[in-house]
Amino acid sequence: MRGKAHLATLAIAAIITALGAVWAHRTYRLTPLPFPKLQHPPATQLILADVAEYEDELFAYLMFQYLRTQPRFPTPLIGYERRQDRILYTIHIFFPNGLKQTIDTLFPLAQAFPFLVPRWRAVTAQRAAELQWQTTNLIAAYNHPSNRKLEQLPRREILAYIARFIRFKSQTDPRVRRQLPDAPSVLTMDEARALSRDILAVADFYDIPLDFFLGIGAMENNYMNVTGDLDHAVWKSKAHRGDTVLRRRKGRVLVLNPASGVWQITRETLRWAHRLYTDDTRDYSKLPPHLRPQPKLDFDQLNPRVLTTYAGLFLRHLLDRFDGDVTRAVGAYNGGPGNPNLQYEAGVREVATQARRIMEQAAGLRGVKVATMQFLSSHPAR
Repeated sequence: MRGKAHLATLAIAAIITALGAVWAHRTYRLTPLPFPKLQHPPATQLILADVAEYEDELFAYLMFQYLRTQPRFPTPLIGYERRQDRILYTIHIFFPNGLKQTIDTLFPLAQAFPFLVPRWRAVTAQRAAELQWQTTNLIAAYNHPSNRKLEQLPRREILAYIARFIRFKSQTDPRVRRQLPDAPSVLTMDEARALSRDILAVADFYDIPLDFFLGIGAMENNYMNVTGDLDHAVWKSKAHRGDTVLRRRKGRVLVLNPASGVWQITRETLRWAHRLYTDDTRDYSKLPPHLRPQPKLDFDQLNPRVLTTYAGLFLRHLLDRFDGDVTRAVGAYNGGPGNPNLQYEAGVREVATQARRIMEQAAGLRGVKVATMQFLSSHPAR
């Protein structure tokens, strides 16, 4: 019985092997069936680069506006989406010619703009249309006429806008962008808030135009505290304590006159501003303690934040001297009362206009995010 059973097992195995060979042979020779026809063609895949991401809508819009004005920067889009309990704003670039174009473009962009953190992915044409729609919405919202003027805004609101603007200007500073060895450090948000409080307090105290005061801060050093004009020197009748004398001639001395701080006030201008302060009759107890100058000017013990007070006092003096003529006063801030620098004034005016415009437009939204507005859809009409 065992022998017969063994033979039977071998026979069954042989049959299975033979059937397997036939099945394999038949499978090999079968013509593959065609894929079923789709009712709709597959969605087109496009290469989308995400280059920067922010949680603050106004700051994101400022960065978007900055990038779209940069030469040779590809046309950006700005989109928004809700993630859990927050809304994120992302600046994008589309690349229609594939991944090679993406890599070839993004690498030099990341070098030219170090605050960018690019990454790429494939998206559908529908998503591309949504991003274009969201971009149009944001541009329209921040260009809508506003009846809320800067002078009428509450203090808390102005401070919030100034802090964002200050940090934006420091982050896009050309020295920071080029990653120069002596580039100043970008302001943190806490530093930007502290400076915004100082600027507003001084502007109110001296009754100087806030937008032009902001423009001067941007033109001088983009609100960052560094020493400048290290080789600048002036002739004067005698040297004062702490001066570095370079040359003496016919009873006069040539001394170094470097500029310092956010406002790039030179040593000699600071001495002049301090003389104005000692003769001033305003009640300085209305200023925060850190903004009150000391009775005696001491360069070695000078609090950098008090330079904002000296800058405001100097501008107020020039406005009075020129009978309120902002153009000549701002020009004199750089070129001196005898030779107002009108080219400098034009740059200050441009920044002042930008600051006023973005703050008034943001104020027109009354704290409501564009991404949450019911009359602005996040998806294009179908």
